[in-house]
Amino acid sequence: MAAADLMVIITDVILNRINNFYFPISFLFYTPVCSLRIVLMATISKCSVWYTVAFTFDRFVAICCQKMKATYCSVKTAYRIITTLSVLNCFQSIPWYFVFSPLLIINNVPFYCTGKPSYYTLPVWKVFTWFNRVFTPIVAFLLISLFNILTIRTILTASRVRKRMRVKKNGVKQNDPEIEKRRKSIILLFAISASFVLLWMTTIIYSLIWPIINYNYETQVNNIQYKFQQIGFMLNLLSSCTNTCIYAVTQTKFREELRNVVKYPFTVIKCE
Repeated sequence: MAAADLMVIITDVILNRINNFYFPISFLFYTPVCSLRIVLMATISKCSVWYTVAFTFDRFVAICCQKMKATYCSVKTAYRIITTLSVLNCFQSIPWYFVFSPLLIINNVPFYCTGKPSYYTLPVWKVFTWFNRVFTPIVAFLLISLFNILTIRTILTASRVRKRMRVKKNGVKQNDPEIEKRRKSIILLFAISASFVLLWMTTIIYSLIWPIINYNYETQVNNIQYKFQQIGFMLNLLSSCTNTCIYAVTQTKFREELRNVVKYPFTVIKCE
Protein backbone atom coordinates (compact mmCIF):
# COMPACT_ATOMS: atom_id res chain seq x y z
CA MET A 1 0.00 0.00 0.00
CA ALA A 2 2.82 2.40 0.84
CA ALA A 3 4.53 1.48 -2.45
CA ALA A 4 1.36 2.31 -4.41
CA ASP A 5 1.08 5.64 -2.57
CA LEU A 6 4.70 6.41 -3.46
CA MET A 7 3.98 5.62 -7.12
CA VAL A 8 1.04 8.06 -7.02
CA ILE A 9 3.43 10.78 -5.89
CA ILE A 10 5.91 9.90 -8.66
CA THR A 11 3.39 9.63 -11.51
CA ASP A 12 0.81 12.25 -10.59
CA VAL A 13 2.85 14.83 -8.69
CA ILE A 14 6.25 14.62 -10.43
CA LEU A 15 5.47 13.37 -13.94
CA ASN A 16 2.16 15.23 -14.22
CA ARG A 17 1.80 18.30 -11.99
CA ILE A 18 5.42 19.42 -11.72
CA ASN A 19 6.15 18.45 -15.33
CA ASN A 20 3.16 20.47 -16.59
CA PHE A 21 4.24 23.61 -14.74
CA TYR A 22 8.02 23.57 -15.23
CA PHE A 23 8.58 21.52 -18.41
CA PRO A 24 5.70 22.44 -20.74
CA ILE A 25 7.49 21.05 -23.81
CA SER A 26 8.82 17.50 -23.56
CA PHE A 27 8.23 14.05 -25.00
CA LEU A 28 5.73 13.45 -22.20
CA PHE A 29 3.33 15.76 -24.04
CA TYR A 30 3.19 13.71 -27.23
CA THR A 31 -0.46 12.71 -27.39
CA PRO A 32 0.12 8.91 -27.24
CA VAL A 33 2.54 9.34 -24.31
CA CYS A 34 0.19 11.82 -22.63
CA SER A 35 -2.73 9.38 -22.94
CA LEU A 36 -0.59 6.53 -21.63
CA ARG A 37 0.48 8.71 -18.71
CA ILE A 38 -3.16 9.33 -17.80
CA VAL A 39 -3.88 5.58 -17.91
CA LEU A 40 -0.89 4.98 -15.63
CA MET A 41 -2.05 7.65 -13.16
CA ALA A 42 -5.59 6.25 -13.10
CA THR A 43 -4.30 2.70 -12.55
CA ILE A 44 -1.98 3.61 -9.70
CA SER A 45 -4.60 5.83 -8.05
CA LYS A 46 -7.10 2.95 -8.08
CA CYS A 47 -4.45 0.57 -6.76
CA SER A 48 -3.77 2.94 -3.87
CA VAL A 49 -7.49 2.97 -2.99
CA TRP A 50 -8.08 -0.77 -3.29
CA TYR A 51 -4.84 -1.69 -1.52
CA THR A 52 -6.20 0.32 1.42
CA VAL A 53 -9.40 -1.74 1.27
CA ALA A 54 -7.36 -4.96 1.04
CA PHE A 55 -5.24 -3.91 4.03
CA THR A 56 -8.37 -3.19 6.07
CA PHE A 57 -9.85 -6.57 5.15
CA ASP A 58 -6.56 -8.27 6.03
CA ARG A 59 -6.63 -6.71 9.51
CA PHE A 60 -10.27 -7.74 9.85
CA VAL A 61 -9.47 -11.38 9.04
CA ALA A 62 -6.37 -11.44 11.26
CA ILE A 63 -8.26 -10.11 14.28
CA CYS A 64 -11.86 -11.30 13.84
CA CYS A 65 -11.68 -14.53 11.80
CA GLN A 66 -9.25 -16.88 13.49
CA LYS A 67 -10.32 -19.86 11.36
CA MET A 68 -9.55 -17.99 8.12
CA LYS A 69 -6.35 -16.45 9.47
CA ALA A 70 -4.15 -19.49 8.90
CA THR A 71 -5.09 -19.81 5.23
CA TYR A 72 -5.73 -16.18 4.28
CA CYS A 73 -2.96 -14.28 6.10
CA SER A 74 -0.02 -15.64 4.14
CA VAL A 75 2.55 -14.31 1.70
CA LYS A 76 1.05 -16.29 -1.21
CA THR A 77 -2.41 -14.88 -0.59
CA ALA A 78 -1.00 -11.36 -0.38
CA TYR A 79 0.77 -11.81 -3.74
CA ARG A 80 -2.42 -13.12 -5.32
CA ILE A 81 -4.57 -10.28 -4.01
CA ILE A 82 -2.07 -7.60 -5.03
CA THR A 83 -1.68 -9.13 -8.50
CA THR A 84 -5.45 -9.49 -8.99
CA LEU A 85 -6.18 -5.92 -7.89
CA SER A 86 -3.37 -4.54 -10.06
CA VAL A 87 -4.57 -6.38 -13.18
CA LEU A 88 -8.23 -5.43 -12.64
CA ASN A 89 -7.37 -1.78 -12.05
CA CYS A 90 -5.16 -1.75 -15.13
CA PHE A 91 -7.93 -3.13 -17.36
CA GLN A 92 -10.43 -0.74 -15.82
CA SER A 93 -8.18 2.24 -16.64
CA ILE A 94 -7.37 1.32 -20.25
CA PRO A 95 -10.47 3.14 -21.68
CA TRP A 96 -8.92 6.45 -20.57
CA TYR A 97 -6.41 6.03 -23.40
CA PHE A 98 -9.22 6.45 -25.96
CA VAL A 99 -10.78 9.52 -24.33
CA PHE A 100 -8.25 12.05 -25.60
CA SER A 101 -7.28 13.56 -28.94
CA PRO A 102 -4.38 15.93 -29.86
CA LEU A 103 -4.74 19.56 -28.85
CA LEU A 104 -2.08 20.66 -31.37
CA ILE A 105 -0.41 19.05 -34.36
CA ILE A 106 3.05 20.45 -35.16
CA ASN A 107 4.91 19.03 -38.16
CA ASN A 108 2.53 16.07 -38.17
CA VAL A 109 3.37 15.34 -34.54
CA PRO A 110 0.37 15.33 -32.13
CA PHE A 111 0.89 17.27 -28.90
CA TYR A 112 -1.05 17.43 -25.60
CA CYS A 113 -4.33 15.78 -24.67
CA THR A 114 -7.82 17.18 -24.84
CA GLY A 115 -11.09 15.35 -24.38
CA LYS A 116 -12.84 14.23 -27.54
CA PRO A 117 -16.30 15.77 -28.14
CA SER A 118 -17.82 12.30 -27.77
CA TYR A 119 -16.41 12.10 -24.24
CA TYR A 120 -18.75 14.89 -23.15
CA THR A 121 -21.84 13.72 -25.05
CA LEU A 122 -21.96 9.91 -25.17
CA PRO A 123 -23.75 8.30 -22.17
CA VAL A 124 -21.23 5.45 -22.06
CA TRP A 125 -18.41 7.87 -21.20
CA LYS A 126 -20.53 9.59 -18.57
CA VAL A 127 -21.22 6.23 -16.93
CA PHE A 128 -17.53 5.30 -17.16
CA THR A 129 -16.43 8.57 -15.56
CA TRP A 130 -19.09 8.39 -12.86
CA PHE A 131 -18.05 4.82 -12.05
CA ASN A 132 -14.40 5.85 -11.69
CA ARG A 133 -14.86 9.10 -9.79
CA VAL A 134 -17.91 8.39 -7.61
CA PHE A 135 -18.79 4.69 -7.40
CA THR A 136 -15.25 3.41 -6.76
CA PRO A 137 -14.35 5.71 -3.81
CA ILE A 138 -17.83 5.37 -2.27
CA VAL A 139 -17.71 1.56 -2.38
CA ALA A 140 -14.16 1.63 -1.01
CA PHE A 141 -15.27 3.96 1.81
CA LEU A 142 -18.23 1.72 2.72
CA LEU A 143 -16.07 -1.42 2.75
CA ILE A 144 -13.35 0.23 4.84
CA SER A 145 -15.94 1.53 7.32
CA LEU A 146 -17.66 -1.87 7.57
CA PHE A 147 -14.46 -3.84 8.17
CA ASN A 148 -13.16 -1.29 10.66
CA ILE A 149 -16.40 -1.23 12.67
CA LEU A 150 -16.41 -5.04 12.89
CA THR A 151 -12.70 -5.15 13.75
CA ILE A 152 -12.88 -2.46 16.42
CA ARG A 153 -15.98 -4.08 17.97
CA THR A 154 -14.13 -7.40 18.22
CA ILE A 155 -11.03 -5.76 19.70
CA LEU A 156 -13.01 -3.85 22.34
CA THR A 157 -15.04 -6.93 23.32
CA ALA A 158 -11.93 -9.11 23.60
CA SER A 159 -10.09 -6.41 25.55
CA ARG A 160 -12.90 -6.07 28.12
CA VAL A 161 -12.99 -9.85 28.63
CA ARG A 162 -9.21 -10.01 28.95
CA LYS A 163 -9.17 -7.16 31.48
CA ARG A 164 -11.80 -8.82 33.68
CA MET A 165 -9.95 -12.14 33.57
CA ARG A 166 -6.63 -10.55 34.55
CA VAL A 167 -8.23 -8.60 37.41
CA LYS A 168 -9.94 -11.74 38.74
CA LYS A 169 -6.70 -13.69 38.48
CA ASN A 170 -4.33 -11.15 40.03
CA GLY A 171 -6.71 -9.01 42.05
CA VAL A 172 -5.19 -5.77 40.71
CA LYS A 173 -5.10 -3.96 37.40
CA GLN A 174 -1.86 -4.42 35.47
CA ASN A 175 -0.47 -3.17 32.19
CA ASP A 176 -1.25 -5.70 29.50
CA PRO A 177 1.07 -5.72 26.43
CA GLU A 178 -1.62 -7.45 24.35
CA ILE A 179 -4.20 -4.75 25.10
CA GLU A 180 -1.63 -2.09 24.29
CA LYS A 181 -0.98 -3.80 20.95
CA ARG A 182 -4.71 -3.88 20.21
CA ARG A 183 -5.01 -0.21 21.12
CA LYS A 184 -2.35 0.62 18.53
CA SER A 185 -4.25 -1.44 15.96
CA ILE A 186 -7.41 0.60 16.63
CA ILE A 187 -5.47 3.87 16.26
CA LEU A 188 -3.95 2.69 12.97
CA LEU A 189 -7.32 1.63 11.57
CA PHE A 190 -8.99 4.87 12.62
CA ALA A 191 -6.15 6.98 11.22
CA ILE A 192 -6.13 5.31 7.79
CA SER A 193 -9.92 5.28 7.51
CA ALA A 194 -10.36 8.89 8.62
CA SER A 195 -7.58 10.00 6.29
CA PHE A 196 -9.18 8.23 3.31
CA VAL A 197 -12.68 9.56 4.01
CA LEU A 198 -11.70 13.18 4.67
CA LEU A 199 -9.27 13.50 1.77
CA TRP A 200 -11.55 11.86 -0.81
CA MET A 201 -14.77 13.57 0.30
CA THR A 202 -14.21 16.75 -1.74
CA THR A 203 -13.77 14.85 -5.00
CA ILE A 204 -16.86 12.72 -4.34
CA ILE A 205 -18.98 15.80 -3.56
CA TYR A 206 -17.69 17.56 -6.69
CA SER A 207 -18.51 14.58 -8.90
CA LEU A 208 -22.00 14.28 -7.41
CA ILE A 209 -22.92 17.97 -7.68
CA TRP A 210 -21.49 18.97 -11.04
CA PRO A 211 -21.87 17.02 -14.29
CA ILE A 212 -18.98 15.66 -16.29
CA ILE A 213 -19.10 18.55 -18.78
CA ASN A 214 -17.79 20.87 -16.05
CA TYR A 215 -14.57 18.92 -15.69
CA ASN A 216 -12.24 21.36 -17.53
CA TYR A 217 -11.94 24.95 -16.31
CA GLU A 218 -8.38 25.86 -17.29
CA THR A 219 -9.62 29.12 -18.86
CA GLN A 220 -11.80 29.97 -15.85
CA VAL A 221 -9.44 29.84 -12.89
CA ASN A 222 -11.75 32.00 -10.78
CA ASN A 223 -14.68 29.64 -11.28
CA ILE A 224 -15.90 28.05 -8.04
CA GLN A 225 -16.24 24.64 -9.72
CA TYR A 226 -12.65 24.80 -10.93
CA LYS A 227 -11.35 25.71 -7.46
CA PHE A 228 -13.41 22.97 -5.83
CA GLN A 229 -12.15 20.47 -8.41
CA GLN A 230 -8.49 21.38 -7.89
CA ILE A 231 -8.83 21.27 -4.09
CA GLY A 232 -10.23 17.75 -4.49
CA PHE A 233 -7.25 16.73 -6.63
CA MET A 234 -4.85 18.20 -4.08
CA LEU A 235 -6.48 16.32 -1.20
CA ASN A 236 -6.45 13.07 -3.20
CA LEU A 237 -2.70 13.43 -3.71
CA LEU A 238 -2.25 14.32 -0.04
CA SER A 239 -4.01 11.07 0.92
CA SER A 240 -1.18 9.18 -0.80
CA CYS A 241 1.31 10.83 1.55
CA THR A 242 -0.62 10.38 4.77
CA ASN A 243 -0.81 6.57 4.70
CA THR A 244 2.98 6.30 4.47
CA CYS A 245 3.36 8.82 7.32
CA ILE A 246 0.81 6.94 9.44
CA TYR A 247 2.76 3.71 8.93
CA ALA A 248 6.03 5.45 9.81
CA VAL A 249 4.55 6.77 13.06
CA THR A 250 2.69 3.65 14.24
CA GLN A 251 4.52 0.61 12.83
CA THR A 252 7.90 -0.30 14.32
CA LYS A 253 8.77 -2.78 11.56
CA PHE A 254 7.92 -0.22 8.89
CA ARG A 255 10.25 2.33 10.52
CA GLU A 256 13.02 -0.26 10.65
CA GLU A 257 12.61 -1.13 6.97
CA LEU A 258 12.57 2.56 6.07
CA ARG A 259 15.80 3.12 8.00
CA ASN A 260 17.38 0.15 6.21
CA VAL A 261 16.44 1.63 2.83
CA VAL A 262 18.00 4.98 3.75
CA LYS A 263 21.17 3.35 5.13
CA TYR A 264 21.63 0.92 2.22
CA PRO A 265 23.40 3.32 -0.24
CA PHE A 266 25.88 4.39 2.45
CA THR A 267 26.54 0.73 3.34
CA VAL A 268 27.31 -0.06 -0.31
CA ILE A 269 29.67 2.94 -0.56
CA LYS A 270 31.53 1.85 2.58
CA CYS A 271 31.92 -1.70 1.26
CA GLU A 272 33.45 -0.40 -1.96
